[in-house]
Amino acid sequence: MQFSFLRSRTALAAILMVSAVSAQAQTSDNPHTITTAVPILTLAPDARSSALGDAGVATLPDANATYFNPGKLGFVPFKYSVAVSYSPWLRNITDDMSISYLSGYAKVGARSAFGVSMLYFDLGSIDYRNSQNLPNGSFSPKEYALAVSYGLQLTDNFGVGASARYIRSNLVGAAGGNDAKPGQSVAVDLGAYYHKDLTIGTGVYNLALGGSLLNLGNKMTYNDPKNPSFLPTTLKLGTAITREIDQYNKISLVFDASKLLVPSPYYETLDNANLATQKTRVDAENANRSNQSIVSTLFSSFNDAPGGFKEELREVVLSTGLEYNYNDLLYARGGYFYEAPDKGDRQYVSLGLGIRYQVFGIDGTYLVPTGSGSKNNPLAQTIRIGLHFNFNKLAEAFDENGAGGTTGDVPSN
Repeated sequence: MQFSFLRSRTALAAILMVSAVSAQAQTSDNPHTITTAVPILTLAPDARSSALGDAGVATLPDANATYFNPGKLGFVPFKYSVAVSYSPWLRNITDDMSISYLSGYAKVGARSAFGVSMLYFDLGSIDYRNSQNLPNGSFSPKEYALAVSYGLQLTDNFGVGASARYIRSNLVGAAGGNDAKPGQSVAVDLGAYYHKDLTIGTGVYNLALGGSLLNLGNKMTYNDPKNPSFLPTTLKLGTAITREIDQYNKISLVFDASKLLVPSPYYETLDNANLATQKTRVDAENANRSNQSIVSTLFSSFNDAPGGFKEELREVVLSTGLEYNYNDLLYARGGYFYEAPDKGDRQYVSLGLGIRYQVFGIDGTYLVPTGSGSKNNPLAQTIRIGLHFNFNKLAEAFDENGAGGTTGDVPSN
């Protein structure tokens, strides 16, 4: 692929958040970081989950449930619901990047629901220049993912679900003499969700457990069929514990752990005496890993880190959050997201507020980077805004025709 000179601001933003065409390309100063195609699929697109440190596998179901766990769809509390979220992206670097997310569901019968969603990542505009630094066209790179989901409540407490997703990534385009082609892929998500009310002493609790396998699909190819990129196939496990303090006040503690199920990059400690031989060996091993099948990496990704078990543990990303709910009307949220310094170093505190009134809801989130690079972190000042429209709250039971819409005693969002 031939690259022309790009406008530096947008090019830097793309480098920070969009992997290079190869899933195995690593920077020389940090060869431990796992990269994939379409890394935007690993971020929480909605304001509620973002405020909880990107945790969402076992939180109470809402219109954004399918992004984290389609198994929650069978337990949604409304007949219909639609949500939209928007986030200006990397505001410290550029002013023309954004993430938008639209999702919704419709209940079908007493125990199932269909959902649809679209994630849209706008990377702004790139201005190309030729070798004489003269204008040579422009391009607007974009990525999007469209998904259809279905969730089924197998018992009163347990449900499963699945999603099918189409993904398109067009990062460079044909302007300026480039020969890159858009990357395209299809993927599936699988999810399971369990919840149960518990009485411990004088307290009433709701315990929820969730697990999902996300973005399991074929590798993405841009311009070199011999060098495809893995999708960010991710295993997520999570829990949420909600304590009902009284009839007006509830508090929920949520926790997620996630791991990319793609090959870890291979590296060795540099030996200047045998640098050429060593580089050949490292390149060959990374090429071998990039050619692994998708199925084999689901298992090998748990024991292929060069640093052994300790490094495998560092590849687990942790998300936790606390949500306070007053009368199913006002919500205050806080969370923390942690990624090991040598595995990407994304670490931040998230703060958020939410309101639900009749059919309408609004959520907001603000991220505060922490860690060694917090002062110049590109995620600083990141905000997300989300709107919800919920129609026909459901009773605990449907009639024989699956009609719902009456008010009932079900969990609220």
